[in-house]
Amino acid sequence: MTEPGLLEVAWTDPVTGCRGYLVIDRLVRGVASGGLRMRRGCTLFEVRGLARGMTLKEGLNYDPDGRYVPLGGAKGGIDFDPYDDRARDVVARYLHTMRPLIERYWTMGEDLGLRQDVIDGVITEIGLLSSVQAVYPLLEDRDAATARLADAFRIEVGGLGLDELVGGLGVAQAALTALELLGLGGPNRVVVQGFGSMGGATARFLAEAGLRVVGVSDVRGVVANPAGLDVEHLLRHRDRFGGIDRDHLKPGDELLPPEAWLDVPAEVLVPAAVSYCVDADNQVRIGAKLVVEAANMPVTAEAEELLAARGIRVVPDFVANSATNSWWWWTLFGDVGADAGEAFGKVRTRMRELVTGMFERAALDGLGLRAAALALSEKNLEAIEARFGCRERIGGPDS
Repeated sequence: MTEPGLLEVAWTDPVTGCRGYLVIDRLVRGVASGGLRMRRGCTLFEVRGLARGMTLKEGLNYDPDGRYVPLGGAKGGIDFDPYDDRARDVVARYLHTMRPLIERYWTMGEDLGLRQDVIDGVITEIGLLSSVQAVYPLLEDRDAATARLADAFRIEVGGLGLDELVGGLGVAQAALTALELLGLGGPNRVVVQGFGSMGGATARFLAEAGLRVVGVSDVRGVVANPAGLDVEHLLRHRDRFGGIDRDHLKPGDELLPPEAWLDVPAEVLVPAAVSYCVDADNQVRIGAKLVVEAANMPVTAEAEELLAARGIRVVPDFVANSATNSWWWWTLFGDVGADAGEAFGKVRTRMRELVTGMFERAALDGLGLRAAALALSEKNLEAIEARFGCRERIGGPDS
């Protein structure tokens, strides 16, 4: 069971009655980092686990020689349908309530069900400087840093924004490195569950690397093709939530029900949508050799144990999907510039290092991949605390 965070806030929307949550798991130098998600069924337990995952991501990506200052972990969540016409107003009321925490403690961005442009628009409307303004006191040159990040967000490659691409590249590189370390060369097929920001970009980079993307799914179901899908074509015909336009499918593309994403034959499975979608019951349907968690907490702990017993490796979420978070801070603090090539190079190098280190630690200590990654993160968290100190309080003169 995930332990309660440093601060947990439960909110009720006065108009719709929906519930929202914010969990700050840990503060480092008085600040925590983590996105805001919106989905029907979101719970405090889920947000608590996500916040802890953010702490682990920050720890895992700590580089004592970098300019990037590690932060604590946090997460926000709203139990509401993002497709509802009232969704933006719900987000606005939630962020208005959380404003004091956004100003001083919580740096946040998009997550499942929300886009960054929506968050940025609301942030401006309620009079805040930025969704990451809590980190501003830690910057040497705030104007230069924020200009660099704004420039980076304006970059597009192949019709997709750099902010979207870096996360998917990180997942793809994690998968490619794991396949290499497992000795799984040759033609590999992949299924990606979820075709939004993370899933779509992951599918693009895996296809570019030579893997055959044989299935992708959205909320309506699965689009499959054993000969390989035209990923770029599908990306051109999806909505802002990752929904694929069925009127623009190609010959050979097949429509399957939503639950069929587990049944499409493939060597690599990438859950890139919701949490807890692989459980102890449905994991028996997985025939892949490698699962790479692009979503946050998509595989339950019991399912992961059962998969391991069947020889199926799972690259944990706080490793595989950490590139988006890191890229924000690398750019803001100046470890990379507003340049796609520089960002891609940094992501590829760092993900190779992380995944290789995880596999080596697992082999050396006889651990599973998640336990090995946890050990590496905890070691870095100790180093971060020794160097910067951790603020275990909210409010007061010491905050």
